[in-house]
Amino acid sequence: MHTRLPAFVLLLACACAINCPAAQDAAQKSIGEVITYRGKETTDPEYYHGGIRHAVGVHRYQALRANRAQAPEGVGRVGWTYNHAPMLAYWKGRFWLNYVSNLVEEHGPPGRTGFISSADGRHWQQPTVAFPVVHLPAITPPPRYFNGKVLPPLPPGTESVMHQRMGFYVAPNGRLLTSGFYSYCPNVRWGPNRGQGLGRVVREVHPDGSFGPIHFVRYNRHAGWDETNTPFPFFERSADAGFVAACRALLADPIVTLQWWEDDRGRDGFFKLEIPTDQQTSEKIFGPMSEENPFYIEPKALSWYTRKDGAIVGLWKSGLAALSRDGGNSWERGRHYLPESAAKIWGQQTDDGRYAVVYDHSATQRNRFPLVVLTSDDGQFFDDMLAIHPEVPEMRYRGVNKGVGPQYIRGITPGNGNPPGDELWLTYSVNKEDLWVTSVKVPIAGSVQEHVQDNFEGLKSEADLARWNLYVPQWAPVSIVRDPWQADNHCLELRDEEPYDYAKAERIIPASQRVRVSFSALQVQSGLNGLEVEAQTGRSKRALRLWWFPREIAFDLGSVEVERTGIDTGRWYDIVLEIDCGRGTYDVSIGGKWIHRGLELQEKPESIERLVFRTGAWRMDVRHYLIPGEPGAPGVWQADQPGADDKVAAGVYLIDNVITQQL
Repeated sequence: MHTRLPAFVLLLACACAINCPAAQDAAQKSIGEVITYRGKETTDPEYYHGGIRHAVGVHRYQALRANRAQAPEGVGRVGWTYNHAPMLAYWKGRFWLNYVSNLVEEHGPPGRTGFISSADGRHWQQPTVAFPVVHLPAITPPPRYFNGKVLPPLPPGTESVMHQRMGFYVAPNGRLLTSGFYSYCPNVRWGPNRGQGLGRVVREVHPDGSFGPIHFVRYNRHAGWDETNTPFPFFERSADAGFVAACRALLADPIVTLQWWEDDRGRDGFFKLEIPTDQQTSEKIFGPMSEENPFYIEPKALSWYTRKDGAIVGLWKSGLAALSRDGGNSWERGRHYLPESAAKIWGQQTDDGRYAVVYDHSATQRNRFPLVVLTSDDGQFFDDMLAIHPEVPEMRYRGVNKGVGPQYIRGITPGNGNPPGDELWLTYSVNKEDLWVTSVKVPIAGSVQEHVQDNFEGLKSEADLARWNLYVPQWAPVSIVRDPWQADNHCLELRDEEPYDYAKAERIIPASQRVRVSFSALQVQSGLNGLEVEAQTGRSKRALRLWWFPREIAFDLGSVEVERTGIDTGRWYDIVLEIDCGRGTYDVSIGGKWIHRGLELQEKPESIERLVFRTGAWRMDVRHYLIPGEPGAPGVWQADQPGADDKVAAGVYLIDNVITQQL
C-alpha cells in the first residue's frame, strides 16, 4: 500500500507554501489520482517472487550478459559490467536497443551508450557503441547543481558519463534516430542527471545497423555548454536534409522531448510540463512542500499512453502522473497510488485494446523485485497483479549503486514501432549488470483453463510455446531440438553452461487438488547443477521436487528424505506423479514402476498450478539479502564472484510428452 504523510507534515507543507503563489496555484490545479489500483494483491517481502501468480506466456531472454574479463570485438577495453536503462524500438523488421554502460558502476566514469539489435527479440548481436566516451575540458562543478556543495574541479581529460531516459525516435520521414545525453559526475555519489551536463545528442541508425555522425540536438546552455566547448556539431550544420528534418520533428514533439527534462532541466520554456518557479535544481524535491503535492515531484522517466477518451496519461517515478488533452502541450498534474511503487513505471495500451502498467513492486522499499504487471479496461482503474520477472540471480560484479533485481523497465514508446503478433514487449536490466528483453502473451492472464498435452511436435522454436514461461540466459538456452536417439521426435532442451544462473521452463496448469502429471526426461550430460522438477502452487509454494544427480534421481524437499533411484545418462525415463493436496501426499512412478507411494507434500499446498523444469537450485529466499544495517544495494560491499566470466561444463537435459490431467 502507498504511504500517506502524517497530517502535521501536510499542514507544515501548506504553511510553507503560503508565501509562494506558484505553489498555491499548483496545489489548486492538482487533479488527484490519475490511475488507481483497485486490487487487494500484494507481495511477500521475504521472497524474490513475491508470492503472487505468474502471468502466462512470458518469454524472457537475456540480450546482454556482462563480462568483466572478455570484451566483444571492436568495442575497446574490457569491463563495462554496469549496464542499465535499456530503451527499445522496432523498426525495419528489427528490434533495436540502446543502454547506458559504465566500466564498473553507476556514476563512475567512463560511461558510454551501448547498442544491440535483433531480428526476433530472442537472439541478439554483439554490442557496438552508439555514443563513445569523450574527454572533457577542465570543469569546476557549479554548486547550484550539487546541493550548494563546493566540489573539487575536474581536470582536463576527465572521461564523460552518459545518461538518458529516451533512446529512440522514428521521425515522420521514416528516419530512425538514437539519442543520449553527455554529462559528467564529480564522483560516484553525484549523478549525471542534475542539469550540469553538456546536452542531448542524436545520430541516425541505418537499416543495416550502421550509424550516421553524432550531432547535438539541444545544448545545456544554462550550464554553460554550447557550440564552442562541446565535441560534436549542432544538427543544423548537417548536409543531410532528411536528418535535419528528423531532428526538427523531434524537437517539435512536446511529449517525446519531455523525457529529456531530468537531464536538461532548462528553464527556457522548452518543456511543456509546468515546473514551479521556486524549484531548486539541486534538490530531489523542488521546494519545501512534500511529495504529496504532485507539483513538487521531479518528472523522471516518463512513459505514456492514450486512453479511449483521447486523454494522454503520463506516468513518472515517485508517484507522479498527469493528463494531457491537447497532445502534450499542457498537462494536469496528479498522482498514481500504485502499491509499493517508487522506481520506474511503464504504461501502455496493449494490442487487445486494454492497458498494462509494469513496475517493481518493492515491498521493502529496499529492493526492485518482483517485476509485476497490472491490467485495466479503461486505463484508469487497474487490477490483477501478476509477476512478469520473479527471477533474481546472484549479483556477479561489485559496484556502487547496484540495486538487486529487474529494474528500469521500458517498453516500446508510442511511434517507435509495433512488432508482429500481440505480445507486450519489455526491456530492463537485472542487477544493473545484464539486459533482458521479454515478451508477454496478450491478453495478459494469470491462469489457464485446459490441462497440458505438449509433445513439442510441429514447433519452429521455443518461441511457439505460447503458454509456457521461459527464462533464457545467454549461457543457459531453452530450445526445441530433435531427439538425438530418435530423429523424427522433437523435445524441449534445457542446456546450462552458466555458473551463476540457470535455464527454466515453467508451465501453468489449471488449479488442481488432485492431478496426474506425466513427462519424459533424458539426461544427455550432467553439468554444474542437475535438473530440478517441481510442482508448485500459484503463489510459488513448493509442493515437491525431483532432483537429477549424475546417476540418480532424488525426491528430497524439506522433511522428505527417502531413498534415491538410480538412472543412466543417455536414456529416456517416463515419469508419473500423482498428487493429492487433500491428503498431502504424492506417488512417483519411473519407467513404469511405482518407486514411492505416499511421499509427503511440503508447505501444505491448496492446489497445484505450476510445473517447473530448472537447471539449478531454488533461490527465492530474500532474507539473506535484507541484512539489518547493510546497504540496500549490495554492490557497495560485495566482491566480484569467482569464475563469473567463464562458462562451466554444460548440463544438457531433454523433456518430452508433458501431460497433466485431473484425478
